[in-house]
Amino acid sequence: MATIKLDKAAWQTYFDRISKLVVGKQTEIEVASLSLGDQIEAEWVPLLGITYDPKNDLLEVLLEGLDHLIRHPRDIYVDQGPAGLTSMEVIDADDVQQIIRLRDPVMLPYSPPP
Repeated sequence: MATIKLDKAAWQTYFDRISKLVVGKQTEIEVASLSLGDQIEAEWVPLLGITYDPKNDLLEVLLEGLDHLIRHPRDIYVDQGPAGLTSMEVIDADDVQQIIRLRDPVMLPYSPPP
C-alpha cells in the first residue's frame, strides 16, 4: 500500500472521482485528539459518498445513517492498495485526527431456498 498526501488543490477532483468507486464499502471512522481521546464514531457502516466543498472548506463522508462532516481539513493522506482506496487520514484545523477505513462488504454464500 502507498500512502500519499493529497494537494489541497486536488481535493475536490479526487473525491468527485473516488466517491463513485467506493460507494457501498464498509466504513469505520475513528476520531482522535488530545481533548477527546480515541473514539469510534462509526463502525463498519455502508458508505454512500465522499465530497469536498472548497467554498465552505468542508469534507463530507456520508454513511448510511450518519453524515460525518470535517470542517477546515488541513491535511489529507490517502492509502491506496491494489483494490483502490483502503483508508484516509484527515487532520483538521484543530489538530483532530480522523481516520476513515474502508473495506469490501462481506459476501455471504448464497443458499437457494429449500
